[in-house]
Amino acid sequence: MESPAVTFTLAYLVFAVCFVFPPDEVRSAGLTVQSLLAAWLGSEDAAFVQYHLRRSTGTLLAHSLLPLVLFPAVTSALAYYWSRKGWNNHPLARTLAVHALPQSGWRAVASSINTEFRRIDKFATGAPGARVIVTDTWVIKVTTYCLHVAQQQDIHLTVTDSRQHELTPDSNMPVQFLTIRVASINPYVKAFDIRLNSTEYGELREKLRAPISNAANVVIHQSLSDLFLETFTSLVEINQTYSVPSTQELEPCIGCMQTIANIKLIKNCQEPNEGECQQCYCRPMWCLTCMGKWFASRQDQQHPETWLSSQVPCPTCRAKFCILDVCIIR
Repeated sequence: MESPAVTFTLAYLVFAVCFVFPPDEVRSAGLTVQSLLAAWLGSEDAAFVQYHLRRSTGTLLAHSLLPLVLFPAVTSALAYYWSRKGWNNHPLARTLAVHALPQSGWRAVASSINTEFRRIDKFATGAPGARVIVTDTWVIKVTTYCLHVAQQQDIHLTVTDSRQHELTPDSNMPVQFLTIRVASINPYVKAFDIRLNSTEYGELREKLRAPISNAANVVIHQSLSDLFLETFTSLVEINQTYSVPSTQELEPCIGCMQTIANIKLIKNCQEPNEGECQQCYCRPMWCLTCMGKWFASRQDQQHPETWLSSQVPCPTCRAKFCILDVCIIR
């Protein structure tokens, strides 16, 4: 039989590992630093940078209380030093100061990041201890103890590795994880790696300004929707085009509000009174990408072989159309 000391030691080691690297079950039970210190940390949405200044400090202090990990006295002194002068001494403050203009400071950079993080169109993925966030201006990697920050206009991105996992906890399908190197032309910004599921690669690429080079010649397995969107776009580009009247002014796409509407639905697949497709009389209100996403969202996810030949209702008037009826505005 094992002695009580051995049993206690093993149990403690399991607890320590789960506390430092909490699995989903521990997070759902609220046994994480973020949950235990929630009142002190505040809201991440309200003040992203200030939240992570406190989170990284609180995490270091909490982990230092575990025997055989760190020295509580040393980390307490370090945490006190970081918090002095309004957190000016914190490593994150020094990281942000690298991106500040000559007449400003790290708080101006923090304000920019806070504002962009609150926007709903940001890209965000990953577990709490390894999150990747991309806004209009910033690429951010959140780790247990720190943040890596780079400005989009300064970076080069390279796919450096790919790992295939046959099974994951929430899926029976093989999953591919990509490692992307983020390197800045700013000599004071250290390069860092971000890791994400290949099915999120298309969404990430849409949010980035810089292209992603593939140094490892990795074959990236995108999601079914991303693959369909590429096919949808290529087929629509060979369809008949549509010329808007000179008196008609095109407005932003009502799906994304980022691109001018460039699609008009015109029944071209068959004669006017034949088949299931119907004539749509809506003015151009959608861009090609949003129309493709709408088309994919209305399909039977279990039978992708039927997608290209199917009909879906117009997102505005509900008139049925097929891919042959989607015309790009010239």
